[in-house]
Amino acid sequence: MNMLMSNEKLEQQIYFKNCYVKHSSVARAISSLEILKANHALGGEQQCMLIIGDPGSGKSRLVQEFQSQYPEYVENGTVIKPVLVSRIPSKPDVESMLIQLMMDLGQFGADTRRERRREAGLAEALVKMLKKCKSEIIIINEFQELIEFKSVEEKQRIANILKLVNEKAGIPIVLVGMPWAAEILNEPQWASRLMCTIELPYFKFFNLEDRIEFTRFIKGLASKMGFKKAPSIHVDEILFPLFSVTRGETRQVKRVLEGALCVALSQNDSTVRRQHFLEACDKFFLGADNPFELELEDVPISEVSKYSSYNRYSTVESETFVATQFTRKIPTRELFSKN
Repeated sequence: MNMLMSNEKLEQQIYFKNCYVKHSSVARAISSLEILKANHALGGEQQCMLIIGDPGSGKSRLVQEFQSQYPEYVENGTVIKPVLVSRIPSKPDVESMLIQLMMDLGQFGADTRRERRREAGLAEALVKMLKKCKSEIIIINEFQELIEFKSVEEKQRIANILKLVNEKAGIPIVLVGMPWAAEILNEPQWASRLMCTIELPYFKFFNLEDRIEFTRFIKGLASKMGFKKAPSIHVDEILFPLFSVTRGETRQVKRVLEGALCVALSQNDSTVRRQHFLEACDKFFLGADNPFELELEDVPISEVSKYSSYNRYSTVESETFVATQFTRKIPTRELFSKN
């Protein structure tokens, strides 16, 4: 296989790699983010939001896409950040979070004042910086790391600090994280401020309505592949094994499609075909059964049955985090017999 590509083909692949297609949950999340940001200009009490989802569900990409719509700029020597995005630091505590937020605003000396500013002082300093930088919304990524292994009292303190920043700065706060980030809802001070909680799910497949939603997403991605005519990758012969490989995880779906496109372009093909998926999966999923090699009726399908969770009562570290659970694999012939 000739892996050397022309600049035009490389650009085609880069474009697809960076493209973004919204499905219903993502569209709802972006709409809610827009509402929160717009409400900031109206003043008064600012509501907040929680976005949760398993790895690969598209949380980080959603945040990146939203932030890209409102880039930072310089005004009178000050960097203006309409959308402040921050991540919980490696040492997950309230002070570190506040310092990280100030650093992400451009206050790089914030950590030097840690010894003389505790939580309340850091929060007040952050509020001043937020106003100076004219931030209209705060998004905190990987929020679950801040509340993992924390006592009830510690979680209450976290909620109180978030409430303080929300009130004093008059800015909505969006918490993004794994499903157990929703534990913050147990704190009345925070829960009462939420406009909504949105879960970014994996795609499902067993029900016809779910397959229609997945098919719509695949068609959207096909239209971004850069060919004159969008490839017909929504046909059953591709759709079913594609779901089999990815089990509905958004990030994995995109990766497999990127691989198939790479194979097609390297072979100078004018579209993406089933064979390209077969070769891509052989490369990306070595050691695993390749459903693209099977007859359609034999393709095994499995979908998510329960998302990952956090067992705060566990005394064994290996049992603290419960992995995502999936249904047993069902051959396509069995699916057809049910529908």
